[in-house]
Amino acid sequence: MRMRRDDRPVRMGLALLLALLLTLLTCTARANDSPPPVPGVPGPSVPAIARAWPVGSHPLVLRGWEPPATVYGRGHRGVDLATPAGAQVRAVAPGRVSFAGRVAGRGVVSVELTGTDLRTTYEPVSATVKKGDEVTAGEVVGTVEITDSHCTTTCVHWGLLRGETYLDPLALLPPWLLNRGPSRLLPVLGAPL
Repeated sequence: MRMRRDDRPVRMGLALLLALLLTLLTCTARANDSPPPVPGVPGPSVPAIARAWPVGSHPLVLRGWEPPATVYGRGHRGVDLATPAGAQVRAVAPGRVSFAGRVAGRGVVSVELTGTDLRTTYEPVSATVKKGDEVTAGEVVGTVEITDSHCTTTCVHWGLLRGETYLDPLALLPPWLLNRGPSRLLPVLGAPL
């Protein structure tokens, strides 16, 4: 096909417009992709939506959350709460049971928290709920099983995940449940009024 001299600017303009559209589509697609989570780098914050501890009213934390340096690295992907065997395990916030069964010989209950992209896990737990059940905050989801635990005493391991990324489950607890209470102003002694 022979090009006429006056068609060249039109074709160049169309080629530039096409290149601009492709660039725009590529940039938009990249902006909508979430980058993979990086261990140790905080992602979106965790809302303090819990209305109950999983066990007891303020159990002793035997081992806290220790984020791994890498995806498969050493760490502690949850918290261990001291509790007697047979104690009731409760959902910390409302949600839907996404798993209730055995993993590696231990009972596990997982609850997707309503209105969030988070899910909590509890183990070793003998489930009293089944997959698909709706639970409210404080509702019993099972009882603590007696197992060969990694704790020095009977405990329940409480985990929190966003997708495949583990987070600190204590972040779900508002200050009044952590017994931290609200900030208080103290008097300044000796200051003029």
